[in-house]
Amino acid sequence: GIDLGLTHFAVLSDGTKIDSPRFLRRAEKKLKREQRRLSRKAKGSSNRKKARLKVARAHARVADARREFHHRLSTKIIRENQAVAVEDLAVKGLARTRLAKSVHDAGWSAFVSMLEYKAARYGRAFHRIGRFEPTSQVCSACGVKDGPKPLCVRVWTCGACGAVLDRDINAAVNVAKAAGLAVSACGARVRPGLVPAQRGEAGTHRDGHPTVAGIPLP
Repeated sequence: GIDLGLTHFAVLSDGTKIDSPRFLRRAEKKLKREQRRLSRKAKGSSNRKKARLKVARAHARVADARREFHHRLSTKIIRENQAVAVEDLAVKGLARTRLAKSVHDAGWSAFVSMLEYKAARYGRAFHRIGRFEPTSQVCSACGVKDGPKPLCVRVWTCGACGAVLDRDINAAVNVAKAAGLAVSACGARVRPGLVPAQRGEAGTHRDGHPTVAGIPLP
């Protein structure tokens, strides 16, 4: 299960948190400087054409760095998991809020698209859950809906079972559960453990000959 956000680009249901690189934010000062230089050039001049190319290259470097980050992360997640679930985010709606620049900088849509086509390529299961699923309101430990919480609340305690929950990890676990994926209460991946062989099923006889179910092999 993957919960996408702005403080952390992605939080996985096993508790892993991937920081947001914020490529546009980091390059913003340089982009503004190049844009100001462009605005000072006379229209139609060769210097204006050169300045326009510099602005375009600066934006292209930001886009390339973001795309490379998306590719590396999506490939890693797909290779390490048999099934992936994400929430269907209303990116267009968020892009009309005061968080618009950060939303565009994160590039969630491109990342989810990469996950989807790489899952198909490598034979993994890919799930999208509805955007109205209350993933941040439901306790992943007991399943009780505890109600909406402001974004400033990053850790909360379930009123029903008393579990202390990290908002993002809890949401990622609920994303996985909504898609029908098996996760433990703490958010770790559920993997079948090794089953030890029963005494007498396999072993070696006293005389050195191997045995199966206590019967010496020829």
